[in-house]
Amino acid sequence: MFSFTIRSFFQKLLTLFFISIISFLVVYLAPGEPSQIDPLNPKFTQEDLVKFRQEFNLDKPLHEQYYLFYKNLFSGELKSWKDNQPVLGKINERFINSLWLFIVGTLITWCLSFPVGIHAAIKRGSFLDRSTTFLAYVLISIPSFFFAYMLIIFVVKTFNVPVIGMHTFGMAGADWIHQIMDRTWHLVLPSVLGALGGIALLSRYVRAQMLEVIHQDYIRTARSKGLSEDKVYYKHGFRNALLPFVTMFGLILPGLIGGSVIIESIFAWPGMGRMGYEAILARDYPIILTINFIAAVLVLIGTFISDLLYMVVDPRIRL
Repeated sequence: MFSFTIRSFFQKLLTLFFISIISFLVVYLAPGEPSQIDPLNPKFTQEDLVKFRQEFNLDKPLHEQYYLFYKNLFSGELKSWKDNQPVLGKINERFINSLWLFIVGTLITWCLSFPVGIHAAIKRGSFLDRSTTFLAYVLISIPSFFFAYMLIIFVVKTFNVPVIGMHTFGMAGADWIHQIMDRTWHLVLPSVLGALGGIALLSRYVRAQMLEVIHQDYIRTARSKGLSEDKVYYKHGFRNALLPFVTMFGLILPGLIGGSVIIESIFAWPGMGRMGYEAILARDYPIILTINFIAAVLVLIGTFISDLLYMVVDPRIRL
């Protein structure tokens, strides 16, 4: 197990190195130059453009630009082209904001999807199965922004409370208890809306996987031994149905970066997804490349965790 862990770790590092090269080159393969005058400032003169290229190392060879970019990134000296602020400082603030949405939304998704999917599979063809299937298709089919606007209108008209932003205007001077309660309230709606689509999809996957597992021979053998239905389904069936979801668990970490740009925009939530969208519009390449690099790191960390969880879920993989 130790040798597998070390080998997998170095493979991920090598993959990350090639990803950093490819993502850096994509910027220069895109149409136009990173230092075009119009996207930056229409009032730029040629002298200003020369100074800009020198300040951000755009006048150097491509391989040297690559080295200086990641050197400045890891040392914290990389600056945004848009406002000349440290990139890591801007990302850190947005990262924390997205982290809360990600944690709450993920917990809601996984805590609801598995019970719903398992019971729908066990009681296949029942009213519960048909109703959850219908609701899942409704949630998948209707866009999230539609639910967002409907929920905002309902909550504001019914309870007359603010739901936009991360906190209520004028709460800065309140005591810490009221500030925490206010922040929690503003966190609920975007987290629930972000989790609705995930619940619909994941519960369908859980149902399909459980239906495949509960008809296997070892399930009939466990039932013939006189084990209770809970042990048959949850100890023998559910554990063998977990392997596909271990893979999915490793791939949810990039959602911390992408999040939901639509939901963050509707609720005016300053998260990573919204920041990346704004950086693309402004052609702020340091922000774009840094976000892409962090997303690649999260993907590799997620797959590394999945590799370790495989050995926990399925003892055969350890062998």
